[in-house]
Amino acid sequence: MKRRILVIKLGALGDFVLATGPFAAIRDAHPDDEIVLLTTAPYTQMGRSCGLFDEVWMDERPSRFDFLGIYRLRQKLRGGHFVRVYDLQTSGRSAWYFWLMRSLERPQWSGIAPGASHPHANRNRNTMHTIERQAEQLAMAGIPQTPFPDLSWLSSDISHLELPNRYALLIPGGARHRAKKRWPPEHYREIATLFASRGFLPVVIGGRNELNLAERIANGGPARSIVGKTTLADIAELARHAAVSVGNDTGPMHIAAICGCPCLVLFSNASNPDITAPRGNDVTILQRQDLKDLSVSEVAAALRLR
Repeated sequence: MKRRILVIKLGALGDFVLATGPFAAIRDAHPDDEIVLLTTAPYTQMGRSCGLFDEVWMDERPSRFDFLGIYRLRQKLRGGHFVRVYDLQTSGRSAWYFWLMRSLERPQWSGIAPGASHPHANRNRNTMHTIERQAEQLAMAGIPQTPFPDLSWLSSDISHLELPNRYALLIPGGARHRAKKRWPPEHYREIATLFASRGFLPVVIGGRNELNLAERIANGGPARSIVGKTTLADIAELARHAAVSVGNDTGPMHIAAICGCPCLVLFSNASNPDITAPRGNDVTILQRQDLKDLSVSEVAAALRLR
């Protein structure tokens, strides 16, 4: 009888992308077992498409006062009959799931939940980059090698976008509640003009909640906005063929970097690139305490167009 393994990775986008290396390591360590991914709605399709999981479950993230939702989640987790759990979220919520799963035979647990059988016992774990931190967590759980994140399976036909051969990506968005992580849109507009002067179409990408931001950059200028018109697979394919991506510390920049696109990532003091920076073959970081103080000329000087 196959053993059942649970992997928890709820989000967000950049963290999910970086977890594709650990996903592969867990699959290599359990080639004959049934592995279930517990994630949230935005990432269920990626979980199914990567080919590393036998099942993908969607976590509805019930609040602590949603007693019916908690009951359903507890019954589902206990009914999974898991022998081991790899908690790659390592948050207060996912540690709470360890408590929800308590029964006569609690599964082995890799993570930071109190009482875990395979704790990530490094008091400095929160100062490590996500890639090294998760690799060390798995090593402490008996998986010594974790490959670099891989998105080669994430592809799409982007011919419908009708882009020229020479284009550059602008990724000006980010978490709505963390405005300090965003370079000003008027600066992106100036960089778009620079790209156009060098023969590249500036293409603005992002989520539907960033339509107004994209309009401020593209309207009346040389940039073309396809914000809200792309899937995550489209973003990966766009990155593979772009000359460069310029953007904030946000999830799509992780996709672009892993897909091999030269990336220029702009950081403020609202996040630490030593912990959260995109990783790839060609990633440049520019950081200022306040992104308003990062000039267009500095960004232009850091660009390397192929």
